[in-house]
Amino acid sequence: MSVVNISAYKFIALDALEQRQQALRERCEALQLKGTVLLAPEGINIFLAGERAAIDAIVAWLRRDPKLADLDPKESISDTAPFGKLRIRLKKEIITMRHPQIRPEGGRAPSVSPETLQRWLQQGRDDEGREVVMLDTRNDYEIACGKFSDAVDYGLTSFTGFPDAIAADRERFRERTVVSYCTGGIRCEKAALHMQELGMEHVYQLEGGILRYLEYTDADGWEGNCFVFDERGALDAGLKPAPLPAEPS
Repeated sequence: MSVVNISAYKFIALDALEQRQQALRERCEALQLKGTVLLAPEGINIFLAGERAAIDAIVAWLRRDPKLADLDPKESISDTAPFGKLRIRLKKEIITMRHPQIRPEGGRAPSVSPETLQRWLQQGRDDEGREVVMLDTRNDYEIACGKFSDAVDYGLTSFTGFPDAIAADRERFRERTVVSYCTGGIRCEKAALHMQELGMEHVYQLEGGILRYLEYTDADGWEGNCFVFDERGALDAGLKPAPLPAEPS
């Protein structure tokens, strides 16, 4: 397998979006990269695929911008590029929640590393002795591929439904440590910030999401495969392409 796939995001105030869009498109086309990049006033969200040298080159180019110097992509490998074309799109939000008071670029919610989370799950509590509850912030069709054992999920059809769902369920998490998670970290970061806005304590986001958990641990605590938004469909615990679950007959 020779194609490197990266996903990365950064919540950071961005301006001159049209100029950024054009410069990024020209650079990606020159490197023969395929995928999707979203640009918005709140930041950037990246899914790109290409040869190793091209991927390394685009990451280095992006990091030359001081606002993106700490960009930290997650990687997986495939035989072919799982995207048919290159799209560089301008959006109002890089992940739509429709709660403009949530400004992730103003400060992150506390995060927990994959290694620490796995230890918490194995010992059944966090380091302060509180019960740990995993909260899946993804949509229902993603959860159907796989999830953390005993995770709470709301069967969402869109992330915009998360605020109402958590508002009606916040008492469930009282006196517990809640860890929000998603595919790559972007949704669970916004979700964690929103829960803090609601006054919920002991809230964390899983750093790097499911993809980073599967990359940095032996996947203990995870069940099934991870849905991804490209032609691979899903990834197994070793970050290799995996089939989507069969549709109900």
